[in-house]
Amino acid sequence: MNTQPTPRIAPQALPLPPDLAERMNRLLPAGMPPPQIFLTVARHGELFKEMVDSGLLGPTGLADRKRLAPLLREAVILRTCAMARCDYEFNLHEQTLSRRMGLSDAQIADLRAATPAAALWAPELLAVLQLVDGLVQRLEVDEVTWAALRRHFDEAALIEITQLVGHYTGVAMLAALARPGLDRYR
Repeated sequence: MNTQPTPRIAPQALPLPPDLAERMNRLLPAGMPPPQIFLTVARHGELFKEMVDSGLLGPTGLADRKRLAPLLREAVILRTCAMARCDYEFNLHEQTLSRRMGLSDAQIADLRAATPAAALWAPELLAVLQLVDGLVQRLEVDEVTWAALRRHFDEAALIEITQLVGHYTGVAMLAALARPGLDRYR
């Protein structure tokens, strides 16, 4: 029995047209089937090509300019997905990137918890997780969180982290609209 809902927007059929296939090949290791969310965005071919050509979408996800530490970036992405209730994207990252970016199994599981376990996280990561919670759940950053963030991050890093949260909240919105099928990489 399939408990997964039928996608509302069917993914782009394979094989992809050459222009889309060339961009998809920039994103994925050889032989890896495209994630359903990539194929969904590829239904709007011009947007997909623009996202890849501009570097907005790359092999490690959205907006990776290599300025944030990989573990920090991946923790922000997973926490954003958890707080935005986007199981699709959480599962995609957990299956493909999260461990390679340095997260442990315990940390990955903890990112779904209502309150992250302090023992699993460095103080700067706890502050960032509180930032994600405030932005996604309430669109606010309380003064305690702000003070903790400023002990560890400059303004440029905080702007980039906030943009990353926004990008992955947008992915959650797209997943809610399109309901892509779950990817199975294991």
